[in-house]
Amino acid sequence: MNEIESLVARATKYLGSAELLLEHGDPESSVSRSYYAMFFCVQALLLTKRLTVSSHKGLNSLFSEHFVKTGLLAREMSRELNRAFEKRQLGDYESVFVLDEDEAREILDSATAFVDQCVGYLKDNGHL
Repeated sequence: MNEIESLVARATKYLGSAELLLEHGDPESSVSRSYYAMFFCVQALLLTKRLTVSSHKGLNSLFSEHFVKTGLLAREMSRELNRAFEKRQLGDYESVFVLDEDEAREILDSATAFVDQCVGYLKDNGHL
């Protein structure tokens, strides 16, 4: 398994974890896993352009620059990545519960669609 395949497999696994966490009443952790599923898919995409990042902000910036602004992927994908990141920040670092199950479900559904679109791009372009 190459690095791109490994990142996609990890993203898929994290979507499953997000579903389980949501089913067990932990929306904050579910959102975190949903975001990281998206994060790993973007890392896989960036590898196709021989790009790597060391920060979450850098990841979204390069994703937007190389995949969204170029029209390779839909603009809303960048918005959804940002939204998931912001919600993950709240869930991971706020001292009170700030995310409900409905919001976590929305993020999980968005992350699932995001991963599907990334995988589709990777397959269509011979990377998977």
